[in-house]
Amino acid sequence: MGWEADVLLYLQDNIRSDIADPVMSLITHTGDKGIAYIALILILLIIPKTRRIGIITAISIAVESLLANVFIKNIVARPRPFDAIEGLDAIVKKPTDYSFPSGHTGAAFALAGALLFIAILGLPVAVKAGKIARQKASTTLKLFASFMMIYSVILAFTRMYVGVHYPTDVMGGLLLGTGTGILAYLIYHLAVRKISERKAKITSGEA
Repeated sequence: MGWEADVLLYLQDNIRSDIADPVMSLITHTGDKGIAYIALILILLIIPKTRRIGIITAISIAVESLLANVFIKNIVARPRPFDAIEGLDAIVKKPTDYSFPSGHTGAAFALAGALLFIAILGLPVAVKAGKIARQKASTTLKLFASFMMIYSVILAFTRMYVGVHYPTDVMGGLLLGTGTGILAYLIYHLAVRKISERKAKITSGEA
């Protein structure tokens, strides 16, 4: 059945327990339908001080969801492991969509990745002397981005633990989510430059 089946069966037979099962199930459900992430983004958008962060994370989540759930899953059409691996049981309600990539993992890393890049590179705010000026990330944002990365790694593991995703599904979700985080940051970076240049032209009377 391959190494991925071996990994999932090992988790089922040697790692699952009556104590860990409800904890892992609870963690994995925090990513259901991205409701928690959407709520967080809405809060970021509502608060003026965090609105720019909310815009970047919203772009990342939206692109990841579109690519994963509308295109990649249906193109790859990979069956869920509990349908393909003999003896593997899922300990949560069985999803009915395809397996690759992991949407839960992708969404978590789309949010965490965007926050991490903002925390590391700073928040683009304006163009000064032809260069993008960035607002340095606060200690709170850095800590929250770190927490979200740790949470995302744990969530990714739970998707395998509960038996609904292959290891490569999780890897695919991680790469896709991180990639959309980078993309969202770059899109916002470009938008800030274009808007600043437009404002400068208006101010100088060129437009």
